Amino acid sequence: MTRPAVVFGGPSPEHDISVLTGLQAAHILADAGRDVVGIFWAKTGRWYEVDPQLEAAAFADGPPAKARELRFVAEPGEGWSAKKKPLGVETVLLCCHGAPGEDGTLQGALDLVGIRYSGPGAAASSLGMDKLAFGSVVSAAGLPSLPRMLIGPDHKPGFDGPYIVKPRYGGSSIGIEVVEDYDTALALAETSIHLDHGGILEPYLEGSRDLNLAIRTYPELQLSAIEAPVSEGFYGYEEKYLSGGGLEGSERALPASLPPAIEATMRDAAMTVAELAGVRSMARLDFLERAGEVWVNEINTIPGSLSLYLWVDPPVSKRELVLDLLTEVEQQPARRFSTAGADGTALRSAAAIAQKLG
Repeated sequence: MTRPAVVFGGPSPEHDISVLTGLQAAHILADAGRDVVGIFWAKTGRWYEVDPQLEAAAFADGPPAKARELRFVAEPGEGWSAKKKPLGVETVLLCCHGAPGEDGTLQGALDLVGIRYSGPGAAASSLGMDKLAFGSVVSAAGLPSLPRMLIGPDHKPGFDGPYIVKPRYGGSSIGIEVVEDYDTALALAETSIHLDHGGILEPYLEGSRDLNLAIRTYPELQLSAIEAPVSEGFYGYEEKYLSGGGLEGSERALPASLPPAIEATMRDAAMTVAELAGVRSMARLDFLERAGEVWVNEINTIPGSLSLYLWVDPPVSKRELVLDLLTEVEQQPARRFSTAGADGTALRSAAAIAQKLG
């Protein structure tokens, strides 16, 4: 067994939710007898080693008391260190939501070091965060999905409003708005800080509801019960994370009571998405449903609370789920890069660079 680290926080709008997810996982591992390293990624982008048994309030104003500042070096055999002494972390349970902890940025850095981590690899993480790309993959696979387009002055929607405006790169809740017309969407794209890297547009389905399920890949590919969050109107950040004491305390029907045909469609789609999107560890797949019709909406590759609360049918304890996540990480090889073929032949036979610029 390795000495695992739980990494949480990050310079992301979802920083606070990431802290909650990370502390939950760290507490579970510590209670299971694992020697856990707590690594807090501050809003400033700096790293700190922290007591993994702390409570959430300790992080409300930044790094907690007695936090030890760390350095991170993205080179083979490096990683996190304190005063030039390596922490010796080989495996990481990633609990970061939103960019840059969920979009492949951190994953790529860990690949360079050779540290194994939970969640998908860098490329699959990037796909999951890019709502436009993920929607295109889903559509190309023939799965039911809503049309999506980039918001821009040279683009015109091929579908009627009202519309949902979303950050192209972001989580499932923050920065999402419902607008009546495209001009309003254009104005929002120019003013919202959450859309500074691009916004996408899709139809707003009046009377639709959210349906979610979790996917885990160890000890085998498995799907959780389906939940139906209870919300009046749009199911946004406040309803998801702030009401009822947080994500797990929000009102929901779990398992949701669904016609067999809808449930079968969702489960078939989830199995396909798991392969297409390179799902690893634990992910949450979100759907929309209205009047018996269902659409694949988004994937969360590092979901809030790691979706531990969804495993009521089949029933799996939170302790077992987190330990399985860590076991999967410990059993997988670190990514290795190859220079096969780069033997210098092309360099030795090349003419002067000046000739190539001519």
